[in-house]
Amino acid sequence: MIFSDPDHFVGVEKIADRDHKIGEVATLDRPQGKLVLCERGIRLPGKKLSMRRIKEVLRLCHELGRGQREIARCLQIAQSTVHEYLGRAQRAGLSWPLPEGFDNRKLEAALFPPGQRESPHRQPLPDFVEVENELRSHRNLTLLLLWQEYHATHPDSYSYSRFCVLYRRWKRKQDVVLRQDHKAGEKLFVDWGGDPLPIHNRDTGSVWYAPIFVASLGASSYTYAEATRDQQLASWLGAHARTFEAMRGCARFLVPDNTKNCGHPCLPL
Repeated sequence: MIFSDPDHFVGVEKIADRDHKIGEVATLDRPQGKLVLCERGIRLPGKKLSMRRIKEVLRLCHELGRGQREIARCLQIAQSTVHEYLGRAQRAGLSWPLPEGFDNRKLEAALFPPGQRESPHRQPLPDFVEVENELRSHRNLTLLLLWQEYHATHPDSYSYSRFCVLYRRWKRKQDVVLRQDHKAGEKLFVDWGGDPLPIHNRDTGSVWYAPIFVASLGASSYTYAEATRDQQLASWLGAHARTFEAMRGCARFLVPDNTKNCGHPCLPL
């Protein structure tokens, strides 16, 4: 345990990203398939840590020998924040333990001399235009994979949840879309979804690919999916029968997505 001494335990305080003001996004490049930082980035107002948490940063570093990334994870603060305060302490000639009688007021005066302001953090954004193009070009690509690529290059940047919030916020400002309101039980959307899954016969070693049938209710998005033998009419109808059995009912309309297995775009039941 890092917090082995109860006198040095610091309660975790998580600062929500939504409290920060987002600035203007600069244009980005994506050379060789990697997301890169923008030149200007966005500047977030710096929030000074309490003296007690700064002491904990010094203790974890100098007494327990923890690295900056581990300290940031334990205290749930950015690694750049840990780096900044350790740098301030080094410039002030401070280590751990602090000199006797060195109270919080003296510590603050040493770390933040008069006339010196705390530098604001810079949070880079990926190019969401390129992110959108990547998602449209590769059907199996997800936001999680794109964020992992972005985070691997810039570990001090946004968390996955914040990445998704910023992406959705950007997307809402793009093309206008028509919002559809669905009544409960009115429409069931059906289609073959994604790439077929390989099925391996453990006895013969042969492989065949199973199409995935997907059915989703419009109002609740309640979804049923199953792997079928093929995309022929018998498999199509059998998948529907098992869908109704699993859902214990059926919708008023079946809405396929341009499939060749049925002859009408909307089938009333």
